[in-house]
Amino acid sequence: MTHILGISGSLRKASFNTRLLHCAASLVPDGVSFTAMTIEGIPLYNQDVEDAEGIPPAVTALKDAIRAADGVLLVTPEYNNSMPGVFKNAIDWASRPPRDSAGVFRGRKFAVIGASPGGFGTILSQNAWLPVLRTLETDYWTSGRLMLSRAGQAFDADGHLADPEQQEQLKRYLAGFTAFVRG
Repeated sequence: MTHILGISGSLRKASFNTRLLHCAASLVPDGVSFTAMTIEGIPLYNQDVEDAEGIPPAVTALKDAIRAADGVLLVTPEYNNSMPGVFKNAIDWASRPPRDSAGVFRGRKFAVIGASPGGFGTILSQNAWLPVLRTLETDYWTSGRLMLSRAGQAFDADGHLADPEQQEQLKRYLAGFTAFVRG
C-alpha cells in the first residue's frame, strides 16, 4: 500500500488549508493510506534550544512521519505572496541536525497544494517552496498544480468542497501524485 503524508501549514483552527487537507484524505485513490497532520506544537527554531535540549518531540514526530511516507503533500497557505514562516520553520526543524536531513528529505516524493481566500490561489507560495524543496533534494512533482482560490466560499458547512468540479480536480491531482509516488 502506498502511504502519503499530508501536512497543513496553518495553525488556525478554521484553516482553509487544513480543510483542504482533510478533503484530500477522503479523495485518495484506492490502495493509498493517507495521514493528515498539522505543524501544531512545533516551536520556533533556535539552535540554542537544539544544542541544549535536542530535537523537540513534535519535530521528532514530524520527521518520523515524513520518513514513514512514500510521498509528502504540503498544503500551504500564502502569506504576503510567499510561504508562511511557521510552515517553513517546521521544515527547517525537520532538516535538523544536518546529518538527518538526507534521510528525511533526499529523494522523497513531494508535492504542494494550497487554498487562499484571494483570487490567485497559492501560486506564489507554491513557487516559494521550490528552492527549499530543491535544496533539501526532494523529488518534487511538477506535473500537476492545485491552487484553490476564494476558499472562503469553497467549502460547505461540513468542510467538504462544495463544487463537484473542485472535488474532481483534487481527485485528479491526487491520482497524478499517487502515480508519481508509485513510480
